[in-house]
Amino acid sequence: MATIKDIAEKAGYSISTVSRVLNNDQSLSVSDETREKIYEAAEHLNYRKKTVRTLVKNIAFLYWLTDKEELEDVYYKTMRMEIEKLAGYYNVELMTYKIGDGIHQIPDSIEGFIAVGTFSEKELGHLRSLTDHGVFIDSTPDPNHYDSVRPNLDQITRRTVDYLLEKGHTEIGLIGGTYHNPNNDLDEMDLRERVFRRYMDEKGLLKDEYIFSHRGFSVDNGYYLMSKAIQQLGDKLPTAFFVAADPIAVGCLQALNEQGIAIPNRVSIISINNISVTKYVSPPLTTFHIDIRELCKNALQLLLEQILEKRKLVKTLYIGSELVERKSAE
Repeated sequence: MATIKDIAEKAGYSISTVSRVLNNDQSLSVSDETREKIYEAAEHLNYRKKTVRTLVKNIAFLYWLTDKEELEDVYYKTMRMEIEKLAGYYNVELMTYKIGDGIHQIPDSIEGFIAVGTFSEKELGHLRSLTDHGVFIDSTPDPNHYDSVRPNLDQITRRTVDYLLEKGHTEIGLIGGTYHNPNNDLDEMDLRERVFRRYMDEKGLLKDEYIFSHRGFSVDNGYYLMSKAIQQLGDKLPTAFFVAADPIAVGCLQALNEQGIAIPNRVSIISINNISVTKYVSPPLTTFHIDIRELCKNALQLLLEQILEKRKLVKTLYIGSELVERKSAE
């Protein structure tokens, strides 16, 4: 492991100067060039400064998903595991609470929370009565009071449409899930579908008959919806589909393969998440990679800002994505 002495020798400065630069000593007067050389040397030698993190206790992890929802979508299971792992790294003492036991199980002694899942207005009100410190991952249910970190689904949807248009597709459909509103127990249009409809309409290409959605982001739901599309549209099936999530897309591929519909020669498929199975399905799935670790890391960092640095201003952070091109779209 590299030491400050190693960095000093490589950069050509004294051990004292290097130490003070790496420890961000504001009283040290050195040029930007000097600082840059020291930072470059430290990076080249893979130097990692030892830090002692403050223990942050009484943080609730609100995992507001059913066992069935986690089983159907590995995206959330991965998120839960990353939160639990990163909490150890950031020296955060987590207490996990699940939706089945209800919101009132959470003690009024909590210092803050990290939340995943869907919350009603009543539940949000109860959280506000417990703490001012909280971060939601993957949604922004209370932007006036709490931080949130989420993938930029609006941007992903638009990029998908643009990508398919560049490939020459004009007949583009959508297969997705619906949003369950806990306040009225109704299924409502998901963000991805809303953006897709609006963006396709702007381009004069929107066709309602190409859009299929139903509650659930599971493989079974994808199979059901694509089978329905094939049955209803027949030879008029669009040449490409934007699919709301990878598990749905896996079901779509199954339905298309069963019917002998060539992918991507007849129908191209693009999805979201880049879960591990997407590289092994037939054909391998073109999908937007969402960095779940980055989502979780930023959520914990935002919470620590609130608690340790006393930040009051609320933040909503959108994380970008990367298109992983495989063989399901052309």
